[in-house]
Amino acid sequence: MSTKSESRVKFSAFLFVLACLMSMSADASITVGARLKDIAAVKGVRENILIGYGVVVGLRGTGDSSTDVTAKSLGRLFGKLGLEVEKNAAVKSKNAAAVIVTSKLPPFARSGTQIDVTVSSIGDAASIEGGILLVTPLRAGDQQVYAVAQGPVTLGSTTDSGKGTFPTVGRIVSGAMIEKDVDTNFAGKKSFRMSLNNPDFTTAARLVALVNAELGGKFATARDSATIDVVVPFNYDGNTVDLMARVENIRIVTDSKAKVVLNERTGTVVMGDKVSIAPVAISHGDLAIQVKGQAKPDRVVELKPGSRNDEDKSLQNGNATVSDLVKLLNTLGVAPKDMTAIFQTIKATGALQAELEFM
Repeated sequence: MSTKSESRVKFSAFLFVLACLMSMSADASITVGARLKDIAAVKGVRENILIGYGVVVGLRGTGDSSTDVTAKSLGRLFGKLGLEVEKNAAVKSKNAAAVIVTSKLPPFARSGTQIDVTVSSIGDAASIEGGILLVTPLRAGDQQVYAVAQGPVTLGSTTDSGKGTFPTVGRIVSGAMIEKDVDTNFAGKKSFRMSLNNPDFTTAARLVALVNAELGGKFATARDSATIDVVVPFNYDGNTVDLMARVENIRIVTDSKAKVVLNERTGTVVMGDKVSIAPVAISHGDLAIQVKGQAKPDRVVELKPGSRNDEDKSLQNGNATVSDLVKLLNTLGVAPKDMTAIFQTIKATGALQAELEFM
């Protein structure tokens, strides 16, 4: 192969690699920001809580010992099955346990769909492992029965901080059958409302602009920092599902207030990007902390540990941030309790330019 041919091959390979890199760059730019579906919810499109009372049977002597609710439930059950039980007679069995059954009804639920349920003992049963939940109607807040649950109870691997399983709480996978449709004509809506999970005026304004740009008109308006109303364009009349599929994949860069979250027990500090600290001086034990403002935008963070360390710790950069301060405090081995007290003091003086939250 001639030198000229080799050069052409190398140049073609270079163009191919360059095209791939440009494609990857374009894909990366497309994925900037969060999808609308991940930061907002559509009014009316949500889960509903279902709850019911039932009895678990078939236990190995680990059921309720003297619970009146269980005894009365068994008596009523036997009556419905045609077994006569004296009115004042108490039906007791340690192989049965009274339970509360809970589940979540998904949006647009249809009859015949199966959902998972959680079973929790309400008596003094030692364990409901291996039991069978008898037929249990599940009701929503309107007192209507939307599902019926039944099946074998499994404990799974739920743990209490490593102390073992909860033998009185179990689950039944696909243990309930939906018996009633949730009637919602979403496709025929003329408008719909979206609510931001984290209300913010800047994010709401950006979202309105992006939706209007996507739909090519003024169809979205913001009512407040959390609520956006969208009018269905005439070309999507009767087909709101396709419209929502288009809108919910719009990507947006969200905005939020500066916040610092501290966990005093673990010493964990979580903060936003570049949360700043105004000039302030604090003396805490043998620590002297100073954030100095200068004529220039530069600031200096100085930590003078005194007897804690022979050398003074200092940090100099364009802006003093919470991240800088936390790093220096960690290098000095400051305890989580002391760190919490320091941030509380900084916040009290108004020098911390962020919301402070404790866990």
